Amino acid sequence: MSKDHIIPFNKLTKDSVAEAGGKGASLGEMITNGFPVPDGFVISASVFNQFLVENNLHFEIKKTLAGVKVNDVKSVEKASKLIRGVIKKLNMSMELEKKILDNYKKLKSKFVAVRSSATAEDSKADSWAGELDSYLDTTKDMLVENVKNCWASLFTPRAIFYRLERGLKNKEVAVAVVIQKMIKSEVSGVAFSVHPITKDRNQMVIEAGLGLGEAVVAGKITPDTYVIDKNDNMILDINISEQKKMIVRDVSKSKRAIKEAVVPKSKFDKQKLDGRKIMELVEIIKKNEDHYGQPMDIEWALEKGKLYVVQARPITTL
Repeated sequence: MSKDHIIPFNKLTKDSVAEAGGKGASLGEMITNGFPVPDGFVISASVFNQFLVENNLHFEIKKTLAGVKVNDVKSVEKASKLIRGVIKKLNMSMELEKKILDNYKKLKSKFVAVRSSATAEDSKADSWAGELDSYLDTTKDMLVENVKNCWASLFTPRAIFYRLERGLKNKEVAVAVVIQKMIKSEVSGVAFSVHPITKDRNQMVIEAGLGLGEAVVAGKITPDTYVIDKNDNMILDINISEQKKMIVRDVSKSKRAIKEAVVPKSKFDKQKLDGRKIMELVEIIKKNEDHYGQPMDIEWALEKGKLYVVQARPITTL
């Protein structure tokens, strides 16, 4: 196996989608251009394809998908169960396992995010974002298994339905896997470089909540909302939301575990990001939009006073 099949973020650019998928290429592009992105690496789509070839799965998958009918839920579920079961059951080569674990060790982080990154992802025609699986706070013990889980998520019932709806039944879609150092965020959220409701391109919106970002992304809490005028960096509106619960990492467990924690009463109705940090984040968002030349949807996190961009993708709903 070529060493290039495992690629550090700083060796990737926006042109690396074929090997690193949409997420991987975006993270590489940002870290290469000085954005504050947590470090990581990508297990390329070539590795996934090689795994299929070594185990003679290409024909089996094609044959199984050929029997799926878009209006027959049971046929979709049956195909999904069969394909995913085979992928999860088979072992990677010892060489590949060692390369993955060696690169994990270089990150010097007990917890990493393991994210699927489809090679067709985030294009205007075929946006796979949200269709495939991610595994946060993954430890060394679960790393290899979660890489295979990401591969298998290309064939969940949801992903198969998406493939059929988009007319991709016979199209080869591969998946890369992003391994990224986890940020233990005190505050986190999402940001839109264009107002997602009014579509006003002169305004951006930042949402912020206490704890890990999945509480905001999954809609488990109502976050603070800050509206900013992009022309003069003026904060136009601050809507502070009362937050009584947050999601935190469960440090008592060695494997992936999160838990709900009670927010201290003194912070129930306090603003999550102060004005200085809001403006610091505004500059990152504006720079990101300028770099890509289009409106962006950004996931961000604050740890020990430092802001990080965890993910960024084009806003496709405008």
